[in-house]
Amino acid sequence: MKKVIEVDGMCCKKCAERAERKLRLLDGVTNARANFKKQIIFVQTDLPDETLTECVTQAGFTVKEIRVRKGIFG
Repeated sequence: MKKVIEVDGMCCKKCAERAERKLRLLDGVTNARANFKKQIIFVQTDLPDETLTECVTQAGFTVKEIRVRKGIFG
């Protein structure tokens, strides 16, 4: 399942890379891609939102919202 995580506190490319690395270390995450300009992280996983929130919080960011990614290409 593809999810979008909206965060606060991601201010640069290094921050985005840190969030991606931290999420990719979780068993069950197949891909993670962060965009610091939009303050969002795209994640492909079947993990519960609570697990994702905990991971992103440990990386130093505040989670505002997690939602299922909807779009023409999934």
